[in-house]
Amino acid sequence: MADEQDSVRVDVWLWSVRLVKTRSMATAACRGGHVKVNDTRVKPSTPVRPGDEVRLRLNGRERIVVVQRVIRKRVGASVAAECLIDKSPPPPPREALLPVAQRERGAGRPTKRERRELERFRRRGFFT
Repeated sequence: MADEQDSVRVDVWLWSVRLVKTRSMATAACRGGHVKVNDTRVKPSTPVRPGDEVRLRLNGRERIVVVQRVIRKRVGASVAAECLIDKSPPPPPREALLPVAQRERGAGRPTKRERRELERFRRRGFFT
């Protein structure tokens, strides 16, 4: 019985400490293999306990947090910050995230070759 008090589902915990916007997004991240607890890919129903390390890969960024306290309901940001220890690397600078292709003013529409180069550049940025 005490074991149920000390643990909560990983998808519920991710949502309640505000690492994801909705619980369905947390569930989808778990099903997609983007959530690891103690270096093991987990299902949404996997329990987390204080001391567990949770790794979440979302929007091209990895968040590494250590569970300090389990909660079942979504709480305010200040209370949620007390429930985890954030060990994530700092996010990359905004300039590095979105390189914008600039065309000279008055250059007109891109040619077919230029358009293909732009598409190749954009694809490379999304899948790396």
